[in-house]
Amino acid sequence: MLKLSTKSRYAVQIMVHLAMQRGTGPVQKNQIARAEAITPDYVEQILVRLRAAGLVSSQRGVKGGFVIAVDPARTTVAAIISAMEGAISLVPCRESNCDRGTICVTRPLWERASAALEQVFADVSIQDLANQARTVRDSKSSSFQI
Repeated sequence: MLKLSTKSRYAVQIMVHLAMQRGTGPVQKNQIARAEAITPDYVEQILVRLRAAGLVSSQRGVKGGFVIAVDPARTTVAAIISAMEGAISLVPCRESNCDRGTICVTRPLWERASAALEQVFADVSIQDLANQARTVRDSKSSSFQI
C-alpha cells in the first residue's frame, strides 16, 4: 500500500487550521493540538519543519504562537508535502541515477505516475481546503435533529 506519512497529513491539517485563523493573531500549539486532535509535541515537531520551510512563522511571548506565513490561495498541498518529505515521488530511482536507468522499461511509467500524483497535490491550495472546511463546519452547525 502506498501511504502518505502522518507528518505530511497532519502538516496539511495544521496549515488549513492556520489559514482559517488567518488575521486573528497567533495560534498556540496547544490550541492547534486540541482542534486537530494531535498531541502538542507532535504539532511542535511539524511546526518546526513548516517554519524552516517558510510556511509558518512564530511569535514569542504570552500572546505568541504561530501564523501562516504564506498566501493560502497560492500555497499548494504539494508545497507542504515537499517541505515535510522532499520531492513527491513514487519510486526512489526518479530522483537518483539508477544503474538500470537506461534499460529500465518501467521507469517512464513510474515517472509519469509520480508526475500525475504531484500534479494532483499541486492543483489544490490551502485556501481551497480551508473553504471546504468552512463549508463542512457551517453545514454541521446549521443542522439539527428532532
